Amino acid sequence: MNARPKKSFGQHFLHDRRYIDRIVSAIAPRAEDFVVEIGPGEGALTLPLLAVAGRLTAIELDTDLIPGLQARAATTGELHIIHADVLKVDFSALAHSHGVPRLRIAGNLPYYISSPILFHCVEHAAAIADMHFMLQKEVVERMAAEPGSKVYGRLSVMLQLACRVEPLFDVPPEAFRPPPKVESAVVRLLPLPAHELHDAPPEHLHAVVKAAFGQRRKTLANALRQLLDADAIRRADVDPKARAETLAPADFVRLAKIYGNP
Repeated sequence: MNARPKKSFGQHFLHDRRYIDRIVSAIAPRAEDFVVEIGPGEGALTLPLLAVAGRLTAIELDTDLIPGLQARAATTGELHIIHADVLKVDFSALAHSHGVPRLRIAGNLPYYISSPILFHCVEHAAAIADMHFMLQKEVVERMAAEPGSKVYGRLSVMLQLACRVEPLFDVPPEAFRPPPKVESAVVRLLPLPAHELHDAPPEHLHAVVKAAFGQRRKTLANALRQLLDADAIRRADVDPKARAETLAPADFVRLAKIYGNP
């Protein structure tokens, strides 16, 4: 029996087998992997992933879905369900408690809180091998956007400084129950190795990027006036008359380091 999707949880259950198979193939789980699924729902991805990997940990907030999911998985593999808000799950601690170096994370993310979930995962990127997410297509476009693009912004910068972003394929509304009003897409995130990560203080980077894009139509000299003056911006080898949308992620790193050491 199919569950009734709840608007309060932003539930849209994937049911089209063609796209389910494509997602599982993109993830390509192995028996030695520790796979974590965010928001398993009715188990459309859970069961195929479990069948290949043999074990899987799922994070589900909706208690009504858990008994059915456990029943369907009983003969497929070892399923462990964490009843929790994913934003409160410590992925680093989860990996450590199970004695694995890194997790593989997947999920059809609720679109209304997709950005907070992405930022939360990035905070634990050192404990994550890769991530495969279904998201609103517009969000995936923002994640992968290059400087100069109309959709390039805070999400683009912060994710690209932590991960390689690889859009994989689109998924139409009719692949879900009920169909969402937007197009969806699957994206792969590969956390950068330690030697490729920036060395700016995270709190300074967040402050600079937030301020810069908070007033994206203004020049950096105006948008960052509470943080950096024009001379400080020049010391970061950035034009104070430029706008945030024209800067590469590395430019924001230099600005953040100047902000931390005026």
